[in-house]
Amino acid sequence: MTIAARLTDALDYHLPQRNPKMKQLPKTTNPVVIRTDFENQQAWETICELVRAPVHEGNETFYAYVEFLDNSDYRNFTKDELLAIVPGDYGHSFLFVADRVAVISPEFAILAVDLVESRGRSFRAIPSKIQSIENNLSLANMDFEEFAESVDKDGIFRGFPSV
Repeated sequence: MTIAARLTDALDYHLPQRNPKMKQLPKTTNPVVIRTDFENQQAWETICELVRAPVHEGNETFYAYVEFLDNSDYRNFTKDELLAIVPGDYGHSFLFVADRVAVISPEFAILAVDLVESRGRSFRAIPSKIQSIENNLSLANMDFEEFAESVDKDGIFRGFPSV
């Protein structure tokens, strides 16, 4: 079992059933990084800062085109609860979640969730790789599974191995 899976299991607690009329995730121009843990404001701000930071590769600079959803209505939502409120015409094939595991992990490993091909499949990624994931998935240059299958032994995507 990976460290990320153990952290998730350790933090898995049963929450009361959500209101079935809970509003759906908002339709956004860019994929979201949705905040579900509200215990550490500084960690959330750090995650946002790290995701927003430009990534330099050679002579190129890349950015993560995401929207940050900081709404306490989504406090403690699980992946399955989030999947249940994604509109059918959402417009994005994935979303990112800054959950309790992301907030307490030393690397702020964000949860990436597939919404289309293998709905609900997920992996964690360090914030500096969110740009690569977002850019490639949004442009359909790569598939979700290519990232999911390239995680390190602990279940976290830190980039593709050097050739």
